[in-house]
Amino acid sequence: MNLRDALLASLANLPGSRQFHLHVLVSFPRKHSNLYPFASQPRPRTYLQDILILLSEQAGPDARRLFVSAIEASVYHIPSTSSAIVYVSKVDSTGQATAPSPTSTLVRAFLSYYANPSTRPLPVDHLWIHLFARAQSQYLFPNSADFPGKRPLTDVKLCAWWKRQLTSLAEELPNAKADGDTTLSTRLYYLLPGLGELEASYSLGHASTSSSVTWVYGHPYSQTDIPLPGVSNRNAAGVAPHIGQIIPWFDDDPKARFIDEIAYTTEADGVKSPERKRPRIIDRRSGPRVAEEEDVQDKAVDKRDAHGQKEEQTTKTLKKVSVSEFWERMSFRQECIAGAITGFFVMAVSSNSPQAVARSEVSPLAPQPGQVAPQLIKRVLASLMTGHEFPSVDRAAWSTKVLEESIRGLCDGLGTVPVANIGGNVAGSDRSTPEPTLTCAMPQTPPPRLLRVKHPVVDASPNPFPEPVTSLETYNAYIYGSLTVDNPGLPRKTPAEAGDDGKPKVTVLTVRRKKRAKP
Repeated sequence: MNLRDALLASLANLPGSRQFHLHVLVSFPRKHSNLYPFASQPRPRTYLQDILILLSEQAGPDARRLFVSAIEASVYHIPSTSSAIVYVSKVDSTGQATAPSPTSTLVRAFLSYYANPSTRPLPVDHLWIHLFARAQSQYLFPNSADFPGKRPLTDVKLCAWWKRQLTSLAEELPNAKADGDTTLSTRLYYLLPGLGELEASYSLGHASTSSSVTWVYGHPYSQTDIPLPGVSNRNAAGVAPHIGQIIPWFDDDPKARFIDEIAYTTEADGVKSPERKRPRIIDRRSGPRVAEEEDVQDKAVDKRDAHGQKEEQTTKTLKKVSVSEFWERMSFRQECIAGAITGFFVMAVSSNSPQAVARSEVSPLAPQPGQVAPQLIKRVLASLMTGHEFPSVDRAAWSTKVLEESIRGLCDGLGTVPVANIGGNVAGSDRSTPEPTLTCAMPQTPPPRLLRVKHPVVDASPNPFPEPVTSLETYNAYIYGSLTVDNPGLPRKTPAEAGDDGKPKVTVLTVRRKKRAKP
């Protein structure tokens, strides 16, 4: 079962009568060197996949489609440690779905698809789920916060929501084993920077009431039950790995920015002056050409030496900060003390599945059916974030129509992505100006500073597999899918006590006066 079919199957049991339209974009694997940019050589070979999931809803056959939920995530495959990391970067909704909202069901089905060994598309034994919970009014749907029906969660409620989702996922995993020989080991960790364990537990309330699921308040980088993805052998040479080798570097993640800052922090004495250059000596007997060649060779040697010294200094700086100190100092970061509670959540699922061994013969770079080019996902995401808005039903319906047609057109070989007219016209109105063509890329946080030096990390070997070509057959078989749901709706809430007229009774309490004692 592919990811699209698994997500549609999870939506079939939602209450109410409606029709869902799902678009699932998964890029083919490509080499990635920035998951552990400060790890010592050789770095673990990593392969990256981008995922974008868009769900629209239609209340009836004649109703308009409206985007209701979206997920943006990344999957990192590390074959050397038989591990994979699923990083959920953004989850958003428009607030225009029929109650109950399908966002929770969609998120759990997506995570379960990778956590469950029977459906996991990667031949790995250890699956890690990482996410950073930070409450905002909107993430993937611009201006959706202006819609009156959208009620964004507060900081505490968002952290409690994510804890409930991962708890439900952990409860479902033991009942979804691939076969009797597969054993699952699940570990869950959460940390609210700036709060102690009792404060965090009190803040989240009863977010996890299951007795079968145990949460650990802290980080997972000191445990030894499940191997860490970036370290193949933690006991090699008796040297413990530093934070740059065990904490993954994700885009737009406060941990990554903090690691980058620690690695390039100067000494207390301030920035040192650059070293003096050696004087250029020209041998007149050899001629100017020979002197220039020697000068070029000397400069190359100097650059290599400087780069080696810089990497050595970076490693020394990271080794000075322990994992416990790193998380203690994380509590004072701007992202964690800006007046709102944030949370780091990690879930690890370890299994020893014979099925994974059988699939390990396939090259990690081999594209699978239904996968698309990463550039296609970037164009769709850039169009969603910069060319559409969802403050009302009319504008949301027009944006949904344009973007869904754009995805179909890109899969069919069209080269342009139309952008909705945000100036005031909506669906069905006449336009006086042609639709612009979107070619810009999605804005991102800058890469780690290690890549901005004169010697960036590059992959010398190219991808031996050709880039997959999408078509309408691929679009209909793997990317787009629809599902009609016709289930009983949610039961209406009735008052526990009602009068003869059907209205709830109001009980008025009288205040008893205290009798004064006689003198």
